[in-house]
Amino acid sequence: MFCESIRLSPYLAFMSVTNFKAPRFAPKMGQPFYQELTQRVNAYFHAEGISKKGNIGLYIKTAILLVGIISAYLTLMIFQPSFSSAWGLWILMGILISGIGFNTMHDGAHGSFSKHNWLNEMAAHTVNFLGASVLMWKTKHNSVHHTFTNIEGVDDDIESGALLRMAPGQKRLRIHKFQHLYFSALYALLYIYWVLYTDYKKYFSKKIGQVPLKPLTRFQHISFWAWKALHLGLFIGLPMYTLGFFHWLIGFFIMSAVAGFVLSIVFQLAHVVDKTAFVSTSKNETLETEDEWAIHQVKTTANFAMGNKFLTWFLGGLNYQVEHHLFPRISHVHYPDISKIVKDTCEEFNITYHEFKTFASAYRSHVSHLKQMGIA
Repeated sequence: MFCESIRLSPYLAFMSVTNFKAPRFAPKMGQPFYQELTQRVNAYFHAEGISKKGNIGLYIKTAILLVGIISAYLTLMIFQPSFSSAWGLWILMGILISGIGFNTMHDGAHGSFSKHNWLNEMAAHTVNFLGASVLMWKTKHNSVHHTFTNIEGVDDDIESGALLRMAPGQKRLRIHKFQHLYFSALYALLYIYWVLYTDYKKYFSKKIGQVPLKPLTRFQHISFWAWKALHLGLFIGLPMYTLGFFHWLIGFFIMSAVAGFVLSIVFQLAHVVDKTAFVSTSKNETLETEDEWAIHQVKTTANFAMGNKFLTWFLGGLNYQVEHHLFPRISHVHYPDISKIVKDTCEEFNITYHEFKTFASAYRSHVSHLKQMGIA
């Protein structure tokens, strides 16, 4: 079911005993691409004498992001400025929410933030403070998206409801003809939709899209509701009380829109562009893909703006999405260094390595893909 080089996770083992028919990846044929690539990447870390996990640079960045959002929040709560003076703080918090998600939470949830599990969990739980559920995220992102990338009907990241058609196998509606014009507005709603609706939908339906959610323990149930209550108090109740309803409403919407758009566009540029592949299936059939897991990841993923050091810093290396999908347990701080190894190995095995030189070119490709999905 999975690439031989990757251990079957407890979640995937759980899926195997449910009624859900998970897609299967083709067995390796010929030369073992992922085995060879893994050996080369391991040799790099051995030769350099460095850990695959995060480093001091990541921890300093985390401190900057966390101090930044706490300072902005406390400035609003303590000094209670008028909206005309405070709108910049709301925008800043939206940007910082994205940055924390890209860097601290994302590495932590993958176990790559630190060699210490307790520190990884602390980093991962920053998403709870920001309103989402790390329990739902780990299932949706780590177990489902990273396994079944761009497989229609399974990868929840490309299932965006009736207003967006992202993959060829999804039903096309008349409104999709205009989706390349209105997608930005929908992306801006992602954060609000995520923290105030989809987490609860997953909790009560016990499913991530069509994929069953592993039963939660009593502690996980309590944790889910406790973190949700804390977020509602910190970002809705207290600001509404101290700043007034209309100031809070407009400010919260601005913050959420900034975070929503930034988070959405980065993940979409990595998978929903002209170059990447999509795999069609129906929820009632078992599909075996044409490729082994690792090759599937390369074909369904794209890098962008790899030469832009600021974007690489702020996006937590998610512009190196190929490297991330092949090695999610390696911290993003190492992706620029191992990217040449990955690219060269792909070339040797005749596997296309998708990349866009700039953010703008990747953005244009995403718009082009949405436009094409709206007419064909």
